[in-house]
Amino acid sequence: MGLAIGIVGLPNVGKSTLFNALSGASVLAANYPFATKDPNVGIVPVPDERLGKLAALYKPKKTTYSALEFVDIAGLVKGASKGEGLGNQFLGNIREVDAVAHVLRCFQDGDVVHVDGSVDPLRDKEVVDTELALKDLETLDKKRDRRIKETKQPGKPGDEAKADVAVYDKLKIALDAGRPARSVVLSEEEKPRARELFLLTSKPVLYVANIDESQLGSIDSDPLVAKVAALAAGEGAQWVAICSKVEAEIQQLPVGDRKEFLETVGLTEPGLNKLVRKGFELLGLQSYFTAGEDECRAWVVRKGARAPQAAGVIHTDFERGFIKAEVIRWDELLKFGSEAAAKSKGALRVEGKEYVVQDGDVMNFMFNV
Repeated sequence: MGLAIGIVGLPNVGKSTLFNALSGASVLAANYPFATKDPNVGIVPVPDERLGKLAALYKPKKTTYSALEFVDIAGLVKGASKGEGLGNQFLGNIREVDAVAHVLRCFQDGDVVHVDGSVDPLRDKEVVDTELALKDLETLDKKRDRRIKETKQPGKPGDEAKADVAVYDKLKIALDAGRPARSVVLSEEEKPRARELFLLTSKPVLYVANIDESQLGSIDSDPLVAKVAALAAGEGAQWVAICSKVEAEIQQLPVGDRKEFLETVGLTEPGLNKLVRKGFELLGLQSYFTAGEDECRAWVVRKGARAPQAAGVIHTDFERGFIKAEVIRWDELLKFGSEAAAKSKGALRVEGKEYVVQDGDVMNFMFNV
């Protein structure tokens, strides 16, 4: 679907180390084409044990996972909204992504000096938020001034301008109060008017508490991590604790040696797996599967997508000529061992155009063009 998550943060918080770990994960995903698009963009497979189990059943020639795009965005400094440092590049890149993974430093390291002299994830978060909000206010004020003049036009043009200004005023109140645009509750009619502004603080956010290896065994009690957890809870946001340094080391190991290494650092799976799954959820995405001897594959659709839309992800002809879909839950397919056995037990259903795809559906489409 081409959806991207931008990795943001202040300098020396571990942002680039995290991206390097993600890039390493994407390079190792040999079954996913174009694993790395450019030096600062990586396409990372979404870990999904359900697809692995389907592949074990079908033993296909190829297994293809869902994937997310991660973008390493230039580090931000105070004054970025006015162009300080790489501010213009940083803000421009954020505008182009669909969501933000905000890396907050929660580790102490005398060899890696913090730009503000001490470690405080909440202070760092405020620096980034302030710069984004200032840029949003600049964007909003320019557009609002133009639309206010257009409210004087007669008829529908004037009415549309007035409706826009009403939405802009709601957003401005929030930004002036230090709250992000995404915190503003808007009606379905108002949301498109806000989207047209492409505000930076409207992006959904995932907070990443970047920790040291010594903190892996005490994540639940670590005071700095607790600050990030409380911050996320207060905003209704997602968060995850990651040791970027360890994650980068994992990606350098042969696949066969990774399980033992994970055990030595007290992990059951790479932290990147959690990060990618959280990102998938943040974007409101889910997977459905196609399964067969040639390929078992996860396809990405938005939650709430109907069967024809899901078919269109494979090929536009599938959506245009959609007739019906055969659907079975992935776990029921495993339970019965084959589609034929599932069908004989009534577990394989035929669904039409109004069917809302569920996460984990195994689907086979019939179409005519």
